[in-house]
Amino acid sequence: MKKSITAVLLTAALAGGATLSTDVQAQAAFSDYVKTQHHFAHKHKDDADVLVLLASETEDGAIHLPEMWDPQVRSIVQSALALEDFTGKHGQQVELLALPGFYAKRLWVVGTGTAMTRADAEKLGAQVAAQVGEAADTVVVHAKGFSDTQVAAMAHGMDLRNYRFDRYKSEPAERPDYTVHWHSDQSDAAAQAYADTQPLAHGVFVARDIINLPGSDGYPKAIAELAQTAVSNYDIKATVYTPEQVKEMGMGALYGVSQGSQHKSHLLVVEYQGGGNEAPIALVGKGNTFDTGGYNLKTSGSSIVRMQTDKAGGAAVLGAVMALAGKDAELNVAGVVPLSHNLISGSATLPGDVLHAADGTRIEVVNTDAEGRLILADGIWYARDRLKARAIADIATLTGSKVRALGTDYAAIFSEHDALISTMKAAGESTGELVWQLPLGPYDGIIDSWLADIQNVGSPGAQAGARLLQHFAKDTPWIHIDMAGNAYGTSASGIHPAGGNGYGVRLLSEWVENYNSASSVSAD
Repeated sequence: MKKSITAVLLTAALAGGATLSTDVQAQAAFSDYVKTQHHFAHKHKDDADVLVLLASETEDGAIHLPEMWDPQVRSIVQSALALEDFTGKHGQQVELLALPGFYAKRLWVVGTGTAMTRADAEKLGAQVAAQVGEAADTVVVHAKGFSDTQVAAMAHGMDLRNYRFDRYKSEPAERPDYTVHWHSDQSDAAAQAYADTQPLAHGVFVARDIINLPGSDGYPKAIAELAQTAVSNYDIKATVYTPEQVKEMGMGALYGVSQGSQHKSHLLVVEYQGGGNEAPIALVGKGNTFDTGGYNLKTSGSSIVRMQTDKAGGAAVLGAVMALAGKDAELNVAGVVPLSHNLISGSATLPGDVLHAADGTRIEVVNTDAEGRLILADGIWYARDRLKARAIADIATLTGSKVRALGTDYAAIFSEHDALISTMKAAGESTGELVWQLPLGPYDGIIDSWLADIQNVGSPGAQAGARLLQHFAKDTPWIHIDMAGNAYGTSASGIHPAGGNGYGVRLLSEWVENYNSASSVSAD
């Protein structure tokens, strides 16, 4: 049974008696993130600061205006649309002010295109939210003719765009606080479909919070405790392994990355069981809470200032498990988040050192800045050996090579399992978090080491990282997502505000359901 999605996120009981700064100890329920209220009704509200008319693209370019409008208003609007060459193409927008005798102060006619997908609808909602800002108290959206899921997706997109991370601002801005009245043919169904988006949005918001926390506040134990509190109102079991326990389990690759920091490695495991006794699908996310590069030190040119985002993969895993638990998904899923803090000191791992992974593999550390694959190696081992996962997807901000190959519009995926690849691509298309497959072969031998069993770098770089992770997945169906460059934006775009965007929460939660359905059909 689904629990309330209200949760207190950020806790103060941290390592060595230290506490997070006062600004970061905020409570964070869904309603703390989003002040906008959405109402769904058949009846048209007759007064508004802004009226948004959604207009589909037609073959003849004719835009159909509501019959109930005054003829003079209809004539003015049609003339304005013609003057702006408005055709209803997705994202087109024309604004009119103070129409005579009209019941809204402003009218926005917004194009929806010919066939509005879920991702299109979310982006359109975000576009409206960005335009509304703080300029209105009441918004009416004329959404007749659109499905309940399209209407809900637009409202969801507004929520995603309205997130703010301002815990470090001396004067935080007010959250966008207005009411949106959706005039819909299917108001009850739209209201339910919108309610169903809230756990997903909440998972994205938690992921964004985790990504945005600076390294001195968001270190391994702090993130582990934050996560425990975040899932406390869900049907999720959370387990945190201390540095001592990580070491006792033989997870030397994970432990070694943090051994130079005062904040040693932890392992976070979150499990949701909604599918009986079936083996879980496992998500493994890189949770490197800050990355100096170790002795292979990053420079300002390699964006060391943004290396708190190196925990974005782990944040995505946590948010995805929350989203699935919040919707009572009928499946079993586990999230494994190895948490590290890659700093330099007299006890830090040196280039050329050999770390002993939990499965017995000896790894030569040729480059201490290739630490993500080291912590993921032990995380994948845990998913395979301890959880007996039936499939594993790992996700990480892993390589600069991926960014050079694909930029930031796509994440790279690597796998030799067709069902995992096809369901991941479908999840990317549905959510708008697109993926592109890169080859694993012919790259045998690129991580061979003369000193140990394998080494942690090779060329090409993205393939070397994937090959190392594949080694630890062994015969378990496995897919690797390299999301380098996708986790953060310096400015707002689409459904994302500036900062950490929670990339991967939507992709992974969709993929788990896709793969679970596909594998169930196969089993039948």
